[in-house]
Amino acid sequence: HLARASTIFITKSDGNTAPLRQRIAQHNSSAGIIECVHHPLYFEDVFTGERHGLDLLPGKKVASLSGIAQPESFERSLAALGGELVYSKRFADHHRFSQQEVLNVINRSKKRQAHAIITTQKDAVRFPKIDRRDLPIFFMRVEIKILRGGDDFRDVVRRICFQ
Repeated sequence: HLARASTIFITKSDGNTAPLRQRIAQHNSSAGIIECVHHPLYFEDVFTGERHGLDLLPGKKVASLSGIAQPESFERSLAALGGELVYSKRFADHHRFSQQEVLNVINRSKKRQAHAIITTQKDAVRFPKIDRRDLPIFFMRVEIKILRGGDDFRDVVRRICFQ
């Protein structure tokens, strides 16, 4: 509940948050507000750990596989990095992928001539071991960049970790 929060995070911020900040202030005028974005760093092979730069995507047909609350944002980020999304398979948030589900995504992605399957960093830890790897499966490593409220963030970390 916003009224009880001491700190509020606005994620995936586009920088134009004045109207949202006003709405938050109606419920809680004393909370620190921290604005941040997910910033892509590189792609990493889910199984081998091999890293590739963000230049892996431009002009390539790719598929996405996700089990997150808002897959549209992830899919838009792939397009923004220059990938052509030819297939997308979405599961419920926190879904544990079975081998058969991953194999089905591989088959459908190959039919659509995808060069790779891209998943999220969060989803990569829930991947089953599979022997068949006719398409590489990468996750996009991201970092959180704080746009506004860096001092509030440092205060929160100090309060939680050192008190």
